[in-house]
Amino acid sequence: MTLRRPELRIRQIPAWVAQTNAWVLADEDSGHAVVVDAPPEPELIGRYIAEADLAVVAIVLSHGHIDHTGGAAHLAGRTGAVTYAHPDDDFLTLHPEAQLRMMFGTVPEGEFAVPDKLERLAHGDRLSFGSITLDVIHTPGHTPGHCCLYWSDEGVLLSGDQLFAGSVGRTDLPGGSWEALMASMRDRVMSLDDDVRVLPGHGAETSIGRERRTNPFRHEWTRS
Repeated sequence: MTLRRPELRIRQIPAWVAQTNAWVLADEDSGHAVVVDAPPEPELIGRYIAEADLAVVAIVLSHGHIDHTGGAAHLAGRTGAVTYAHPDDDFLTLHPEAQLRMMFGTVPEGEFAVPDKLERLAHGDRLSFGSITLDVIHTPGHTPGHCCLYWSDEGVLLSGDQLFAGSVGRTDLPGGSWEALMASMRDRVMSLDDDVRVLPGHGAETSIGRERRTNPFRHEWTRS
């Protein structure tokens, strides 16, 4: 007897002023979904979840910047999903009002609350949700608690703001470190195979091999 492997889907939902990507990973057989990053426009994610008839079981935050976390509390409240974040970003994740004041000079109207159920991420964790298994790769630099998520079964790296198509994350915001970002890139990201797909926090999909060959910052992370 041959068991049919569940069909898996990946949906990109850019949202909010920064066009931050929320990534919805869904197992069609169970109807369960994992949301990676939740911008402050959760109704876009909610609309897709409803249309696809999915049940969100987890929200995983790559880091604590408000454009990646601002919709998590609302989405978690509607779905009952647990939210995961790295504790080194608590100064960001637990204090969205400080970021909003820095960006807008005031706290705009909207739901930017901290999720009630917040679980902690650590490097080497393996998060399993049915057929979806994500390996947590702590990649400090953009923020102290930034994490990438590696879905090895699908050959996919959800890179947050670590790595983009043709660029890398900025380090001029509180807690940022260029040296740490380059070390994370060298030791924990570019150790992956060339054919691994990279799904970033902003912009279009790329691959490890493409960025290894063409990224303008590649010479920085290869320095010893």
